[in-house]
Amino acid sequence: MPVQARRSMALYGADNGRGELRIHDSIDELSTDLADYIAELSDASVKERGVFTIALSGGSLIGLMGRLCEAPYKKTVDWGKWHIFWADERVVAKSHAESNYKLARDGLLSKVPIIPNHIHSINDSASAEQAAEDYEFVIRQLVRTRVISVSEINDCPKFDLIILGMGPDGHVASLFPNHSALNENDEWVTFITDSPKPPPERITFTMPVLNSASNVAAVVTGIGKSEAVHLAIDNVGPNCPLLPARMVRPSNGKLVWFLDKSAASELDNFSQFSQS
Repeated sequence: MPVQARRSMALYGADNGRGELRIHDSIDELSTDLADYIAELSDASVKERGVFTIALSGGSLIGLMGRLCEAPYKKTVDWGKWHIFWADERVVAKSHAESNYKLARDGLLSKVPIIPNHIHSINDSASAEQAAEDYEFVIRQLVRTRVISVSEINDCPKFDLIILGMGPDGHVASLFPNHSALNENDEWVTFITDSPKPPPERITFTMPVLNSASNVAAVVTGIGKSEAVHLAIDNVGPNCPLLPARMVRPSNGKLVWFLDKSAASELDNFSQFSQS
């Protein structure tokens, strides 16, 4: 991480098992730190396994990853070794404005030299159920050929990095509070047809897959998500709602939260953070 970025953000390791917190003064600093983090994981994975498997979500996340399209990352990252997946996707045409694939293609993938057949998007002409089945089949084939690692403690795929956003309701990927998809433990990819947010039909990684990753980055910005950040990270007691974001606990991996100060403002220890 650049020295300047270190100097201008507060960093502390959470002491309640909820992962490492990286809290930034600005979106610009968060984007730089996120790019550094992804580039470092990419380098380590390529050196160790010869590939880097990364799963993306939608929303503002792609914009926050945009620094990767710039120097030095555009030339120093080994893009040819990347395999791109989606932790969740809207079951719409790839050209649709709501498509996470289109968002990532327009904002990142078309600007860096990733090999086209390393971009693993869903079958957008199928039903939600069939798209989920097809996507799981693709992932199973890549686990079989060791492009994707396998978890040491279950049969789930072990992605090198899953990057998640979080909604104001605490949802991650397309796993929403109190939705039956949260309880899916057998499938790797499931589908929903009644998303609380449009569009209604989506596919999503299940919680066991999220928790089997080597690294999970939760990237959250804005005051509108501060209460959900508090409920997802702090010791809030048994009577508080269990948000999907709080259920993300990599069993043999690392969880890092990338927050701006607005999103972090309701954390219990926020007043103790160093001020820039």
